[in-house]
Amino acid sequence: MSRHCSRPLLFVACLLLAAAAQAANVEVQLLDRNGQPLADAVTFLESAAARAAVKPAPGIEIEQADKRFTHRVTVVPLGSAVRFPNRDKVRHHVYSFSPVKTFELKLYTGTPANPVTFERSGIAVLGCNIHDNMVAWVVVVETPYFGQSTRSGQVRLDDVPPGSYRLRAWHPDLPPGAPALDQALVVGAQGGKASVRLPV
Repeated sequence: MSRHCSRPLLFVACLLLAAAAQAANVEVQLLDRNGQPLADAVTFLESAAARAAVKPAPGIEIEQADKRFTHRVTVVPLGSAVRFPNRDKVRHHVYSFSPVKTFELKLYTGTPANPVTFERSGIAVLGCNIHDNMVAWVVVVETPYFGQSTRSGQVRLDDVPPGSYRLRAWHPDLPPGAPALDQALVVGAQGGKASVRLPV
């Protein structure tokens, strides 16, 4: 060990720097039941270490405009506070009756003063009590390693430390209440790759 890391107060910092230096990228290909690229799928890596590293993300918004939620799916780390700005001239009444998070933002325009904090992991379905066609999902994860697939069905998770993980994948077109699919994934010093086919 370098003499620069010999002091007790610096030991943990040196270990963290070493772990960060070893972190690599994980590439995931999301496919539908026919083997075609699947957009808007959520994928994330879970482990005890990932759970310990998760932190709430600042500045998350789920906007309403043109009488719809502008993002169909939003992924948030556990404990994140989310604001729901209404950019329409009409009022909305945003709600969720999901066990993950139950709340109501009654008829309003603009941005409510108090954000909604998501303290439990899982999937919350959002709706509007005035416009039945408005629907969106919030996926609350206990990990800092998550992403959403592009049109090509690809997700890249950056700076993932080597280790054993559970790779989970979910899509809003899965049957209501369906959990995220789950498979083991070992991430090495060079990163990792995986392919997931979802029945949608």
